[in-house]
Amino acid sequence: MGYQPVKFYQTGSFVVGNRLLEAQDRTVQADMKRTNSLTLGHRACQGCGEALGARYAIDAAMRATDGKVIAANATGCLEVFTTPFPETSWQIPWIHSLFGNVAAVGTGIAAAMKVKGRTDIRVVAQAGDGGTVDIGFGVLSGMFERNDDVLFICYDNEAYMNTGVQRSGATPPAAKTSTTEAVGAHPGADFGKGKNLPLIAMAHEIPYVATATVAELHDLEYKVEKAMSFRGARYLHVLVPCPLGWGSAPSDTIRLSRLAKESGLFPVFEAEYGEVTGSSKIRSQVPVEEYLRPQRRYQHLFRPSANTEVIAQLQAIADKNIRRFDLLDTQSQSTSGNSLADQEALQTR
Repeated sequence: MGYQPVKFYQTGSFVVGNRLLEAQDRTVQADMKRTNSLTLGHRACQGCGEALGARYAIDAAMRATDGKVIAANATGCLEVFTTPFPETSWQIPWIHSLFGNVAAVGTGIAAAMKVKGRTDIRVVAQAGDGGTVDIGFGVLSGMFERNDDVLFICYDNEAYMNTGVQRSGATPPAAKTSTTEAVGAHPGADFGKGKNLPLIAMAHEIPYVATATVAELHDLEYKVEKAMSFRGARYLHVLVPCPLGWGSAPSDTIRLSRLAKESGLFPVFEAEYGEVTGSSKIRSQVPVEEYLRPQRRYQHLFRPSANTEVIAQLQAIADKNIRRFDLLDTQSQSTSGNSLADQEALQTR
């Protein structure tokens, strides 16, 4: 995968480690000519991963298409905090859809542009995990089946955050939500439930499927721009931590995104026509416990004592992801004994 020529954690800057980067190595966010598609004035919570993900993704799409993007947005957090009537924080053509039909609305826009002969204008449909994995699932599958020329982006914060932190089909096992309370013999969300949308998208054998996090900006921008090089249905699944719903510190949003990937709980990969073509390797594998502890939605796993059985089940899920997507960089693992925190400290000096 050629998405990250600069292997440093700092992003959105002209420099890394006091070294001025070449223009081609800078992110879209470090470009003074970036679109600022999602601009100031929105009402997102402090540390909102979805606000970051949407700005990063749409700015990258705008650069890839020379500013010719129309976005359709499902009901949800992103729609609510960016467009409190009569205001908007969007600086692109943008339309609000119902909770469950944004894939159909995006398809309609793409069809209208095709009829008008405007094949240069590209369409992006956006939704949270509720509007993707649950309410909009059937409509999205139809978009994939027809291979409609739309890039669908799911900003996954792993629950229905806008309506009270209820469990969604993307809520991970053992996580506490308002509908999966930390009570009973098996507290938190049940194991074995939910849907893995990236794998379902791959099963449709559409041109492009990828996952990303807001912790790796080069990777996210690369995948958006690559998606725009394809015609037909494309799917991008972005992990976007929610401090409110996860019970984490606003300042930990990027750190948790990175730990999700480095633990193996959130595999970062890309696929074309149903086949995995590459994965973002884990630099320094961390136990899942390091990812779980900073989040109050998992605090019942550690209080009054550690629930080693459930933690082991979550570790098994991470280990399976690592095997399935070949996530371990064996050379890096064997030559570096530094922890993730040590590496971050070294790279910011």
